[in-house]
Amino acid sequence: MTAAPSPEVLRAPLVVEFPFTRSLGPVQSAFLTGLRERTVLGVRTSDGKVLVPPVEYDPVTADEIRDLVEVAPTGTVTTWAWNPDPRRDQPLATPFAWVLVKLDGADTALLHVLDATGHDAVRTGQRVRIRWAGERTGAITDIACFEPYEGEPGAATPHTGEFADTVTGIIAQARLDYVYSPGRAQSDYINALAGRKTVGERCPSCRKVYVPPRGACPTCGVATDEQVEVGPAGTLTTYCIVNIKARGLDIEVPYVYGHIALDGAGLPLHGRIGGIPYDQVRMGLRVEPVWTEGGRFPDHYRPTGEPDADYDTYKELI
Repeated sequence: MTAAPSPEVLRAPLVVEFPFTRSLGPVQSAFLTGLRERTVLGVRTSDGKVLVPPVEYDPVTADEIRDLVEVAPTGTVTTWAWNPDPRRDQPLATPFAWVLVKLDGADTALLHVLDATGHDAVRTGQRVRIRWAGERTGAITDIACFEPYEGEPGAATPHTGEFADTVTGIIAQARLDYVYSPGRAQSDYINALAGRKTVGERCPSCRKVYVPPRGACPTCGVATDEQVEVGPAGTLTTYCIVNIKARGLDIEVPYVYGHIALDGAGLPLHGRIGGIPYDQVRMGLRVEPVWTEGGRFPDHYRPTGEPDADYDTYKELI
């Protein structure tokens, strides 16, 4: 007897990315502008400690603090971790150490990277100094990295925080790259969609049909393996009108996105509603999927032309 082949294990690279824009208060503005001018600023708390990077409120008393202090570009490694395989967009392309450095004149440590020849060349207590970037714009990356340094400690001196052409805001790119594997239950669901079928799984205890399936019932805590084909039509249980156009999404606003309880399903799934003016969409609307050529999932849902569902038939699925 020949064993049946194992089902394909689905995997897909995914990226979550968005630009994060924020304005800067007087302390952060002075700190980042100072980096552009090769100056490191901290802030002095009410008990005399110097915090680098600076904050606008005392972490002990919560009092507003504005007493800026310039610290030295030299310091001491307080702890470290070796990174043998740098990733995309990390500060250095060659192996380096993540380090916490207490700059001379500061009472707290700054997280950055140390350019070292190997992990044997890094140690706690090591003296280092800032290597400045060739082009500086007013960002933490104006510090290119730290490098080993043999020299006398520096000191902290008062600073007004005044610079010409101050940095008032920053845009930081937040990005997460990962590989997602949906597991057995959702792989079955995705593979069924390729055949234009929607398949859920029934809980053997509460009998609820989960779409998409999770592989286990989150209510009863038992495994689910009984597959149930649902839909294709369903009922719109609730919805929202989207008026803000998303970058990279070629859909004209306004459009409607809602929860759709497919016939036979025990909970609704998400989908876009089309084929009807947005101001005519309503709860209880009966809808069906619309597939595009070669699509792996429905592009949107449109009205079936049936009478609206009675509220009592879907009130538990809102």
